[in-house]
Amino acid sequence: MTTSRIDARFAALKAEGRAGFVAYVMAGDPSRDEALEILKRLPAAGADIIELGFPFSDPMAEGPPIQRAALRGLKAGLTLKGTLELARAFREGEADTPLILMGYLNPIESHGYEAFARDAAAAGVDGVIVVDCPPEEAGPLTDALDAHQVSLIRLATPTSDDARLKVVAERTSGFVYYVSVAGVTGVKEAQALSVAPAVERVRRASGLPVAVGFGVKTPERAAEIARVADAVVAGSVLVDEVAAALDAAEPAAPRVLAKVKALSDAVKGARVGETV
Repeated sequence: MTTSRIDARFAALKAEGRAGFVAYVMAGDPSRDEALEILKRLPAAGADIIELGFPFSDPMAEGPPIQRAALRGLKAGLTLKGTLELARAFREGEADTPLILMGYLNPIESHGYEAFARDAAAAGVDGVIVVDCPPEEAGPLTDALDAHQVSLIRLATPTSDDARLKVVAERTSGFVYYVSVAGVTGVKEAQALSVAPAVERVRRASGLPVAVGFGVKTPERAAEIARVADAVVAGSVLVDEVAAALDAAEPAAPRVLAKVKALSDAVKGARVGETV
């Protein structure tokens, strides 16, 4: 069962008394081989969970950094099929770290729900976040994923009231991704003061761990969020390192992994000294 890998990781984090660090990278960015190198080295750099974006030409919820990363991934030839192959190559050498695919519905519909769920499970994918698939339209995809024990992880937002959270929580598994700021990724910064009560509301509605993303740019902010959430997600700040490496004509992996370590260290140390 692939979902169990997510559950096991959050159980381990709870036992350690800390939040997890979730690293988002884009498949094929800046190339297929460099993306695989980054992916394989993320656990050692401190990623507790990995989100792997599959490139799409119209990523409506993303800000400029991830839009550009998606275009680089497409240029490298990483379609959804290629992303699944990348996931399989990662899983061959890493048995424990949960791997979540994140992207948009159009490529999944083109692949076919049943074929996608089957292929994702076979590649060692543990969960899927589909940004533009509302719960009201998710039944067929959820059925297919459930049949292959792959989690459908839904998004909650600052505008999700209690009634909406009940809908979001239905047939969600693994964790809930809380979008901490209104707008697209990589623009505004998350604020722990406003995130804390929202995280509690989402936990109560879902009974699941809550990962907070959108707007985590610095180790200091990651640590603040880690004190109130079950996991902290960073993405735009990592793909920015890929862009910086390209501008400097340098390999991307060292820059990305150094940033992952800095953010992960901040998350891991955020609750040190706190009484439970």
